[in-house]
Amino acid sequence: MYNKLMKCLASVREKTDFVPEIGLILGSGLGEFANEIEIADTISYTEIEGFPVSTVKGHAGRFVFGYVEKTPVVIMQGRVHYYEGYPMQDVVLPTRLMGMMGAKKILLTNAAGGSNENFKPGDLMIITDHITTGVPSPLIGPNVEELGTRFPDMSEVYSKRLQGIIKSCAAELGLTMQEGVYVQFTGPNYETPAEVRLAQTWGGDAVGMSTACEAMAARHMGLEVCGISCITNMAAGISKVELNHKEVQETADRVAKDFKALVAKIVVNM
Repeated sequence: MYNKLMKCLASVREKTDFVPEIGLILGSGLGEFANEIEIADTISYTEIEGFPVSTVKGHAGRFVFGYVEKTPVVIMQGRVHYYEGYPMQDVVLPTRLMGMMGAKKILLTNAAGGSNENFKPGDLMIITDHITTGVPSPLIGPNVEELGTRFPDMSEVYSKRLQGIIKSCAAELGLTMQEGVYVQFTGPNYETPAEVRLAQTWGGDAVGMSTACEAMAARHMGLEVCGISCITNMAAGISKVELNHKEVQETADRVAKDFKALVAKIVVNM
């Protein structure tokens, strides 16, 4: 796996010597943010040797390198999901690669279903913690000492310092933020009402199919992590309508302007 990472890094370095300070992974509805920064370079995932390629419709599938004001960033415009059939090591490879490019901090975003009945579609939630019981750990297998320790501490996956910055930035923009625990399931099917009740019992406020595994891999490497979920729908059993991806996309698009403004302000203040 480490050799594969090094090949990917070498492939990137053949195309750009850009060194980011911050890595961003953009979830559904936020991909256009990458087109609005000062772009220095772009690399399609298909140009990187051995790199997993996103198969989800609407995901651009490329790295965008550039500046948010003066802050150098690398943006993953379209992520890879476990449900696409990739091994978990490949799912988190892009996250690790951003760290190897030079990023010291990472902002993860996603579209999620609300399992907290006090939430509503369109809410933005600061991720304070996560539960990954439903998916394999990306750290299973031989440990790569070059990346991190065998038994990494996960008592603060999502930096409290960065959570504070998100709150301050949201307040400046007049945005109300929810806070909560994100539960990652495998997908691609939406969760059943019983699974949502299980997530609630565990203390989960939002459910989805990404992010937590990426956060775990990033912390293993020592990156400082923060995350935001866009609550695009209420989860099964809470919602009275059948869940579908169109609804998720429509809600994400509706709040995209505020979400993008928030992300830009967070990046500058990280």
